[in-house]
Amino acid sequence: MFDANKLWMERAGKTMKELGRYLKYIFNGHIVIVLFFLLGTAAFYYQGWLKTVDPGFPTEIIMAVVFGAALTLSPVYNFLKEPDKVFLLPVEDRLRSYFLRSAVASGGLQGYVLLMLLALFMPLLARTTEAGLGSFLPIMLLLLALKAWNIAVEWKVVFLGDFSKIAVDKVIRLILNVAFSYFLFSWNGFLILVPFIGILFAYLGYRLSAARGKGLKWEALIAGEERRMMAFYRLANMFTDVPHLKESVKRRRWLDFLLAKIQFGGRHASLYLLSRTFLRSGDYLGLSIRLAVIGALAIALISYWPGQVFFALLFLYLTGFQLMPLASHHENSLWESIYPVPDGAKKAAFQHVLGLVLGAQAVVFAAAIAFRGELAPALGALAAGALFAFVFVRYYSIRKLKN
Repeated sequence: MFDANKLWMERAGKTMKELGRYLKYIFNGHIVIVLFFLLGTAAFYYQGWLKTVDPGFPTEIIMAVVFGAALTLSPVYNFLKEPDKVFLLPVEDRLRSYFLRSAVASGGLQGYVLLMLLALFMPLLARTTEAGLGSFLPIMLLLLALKAWNIAVEWKVVFLGDFSKIAVDKVIRLILNVAFSYFLFSWNGFLILVPFIGILFAYLGYRLSAARGKGLKWEALIAGEERRMMAFYRLANMFTDVPHLKESVKRRRWLDFLLAKIQFGGRHASLYLLSRTFLRSGDYLGLSIRLAVIGALAIALISYWPGQVFFALLFLYLTGFQLMPLASHHENSLWESIYPVPDGAKKAAFQHVLGLVLGAQAVVFAAAIAFRGELAPALGALAAGALFAFVFVRYYSIRKLKN
């Protein structure tokens, strides 16, 4: 006999086991050490900055935008698979407890994110508003209630099966979430939340009425679950091979000028292929840009020049380490193995691309220091970054590839 609760336990257990298997590669020794230094440094500067922040700082507005976005993004992790739209369709009316468990689990995971965000912002809120640290619990409870409201609305909107209505719903909920969060964090506007809650219930009732009598949109639910898993697999693929990963390619025609100077011929085939791969496939380009931006912002906020150089080298290492899978991106492709290219061309092409990326990041980090008017530390960081990139590309990367 079909048991929806048993099915959910099996699906959730397999998914957690799958995530755990790859998380141990993501949070290896290198990343744990890096995160330790990053969090420690960030906490030190955050504590120092709190002592200087002006009471007129727009804390409520910043928190309203951050929490509004975190509340609006409220997907239900349903653990559905492609065959389910055939095999589970006959028992669709008996899956209520299955999706209720999914909603509760989703709320728990997303509520933990809200908890971390509130713990981060609470010292700033207590310093710049009338809200004391004792208000942490009531604020958290209200945020969890609002998260539950968002999950319920988003789940019912899926039944409509109209992407335009889903987009409109996200915009409406974002506005409501930002407004609710602003009045919540303002504290002196706390009483206005009472009629505001009536608006939230009215909107939920409207969505419940619109979805009444409509069946599950299996294709949309399965597609959403696959997108979330593919996003995790792309992250894990930066640390280890992921056989489940479905590679995505984006044309990015506007970046073609970067490849214009690569000469035509067999000797340069590997360089052209890897350069195209870096720009178009997977998340190599996006990862490099994100790390460059985060690193530059972190460096710009630090006034101690040894710390600036340390963070520049740290983010160069993170970028180089996570670009290592680029070297083996095409190793399972038949066509690359029959290209008439000289021996060692693939290795040289990878070193060339990796060197260019790390060199560009070193310039960005040095520019972030120079932006503060510190030219000597900027030149020092540039020299240290260039030396690090040379050693990483010529020695460390080759040793890692041989292992």
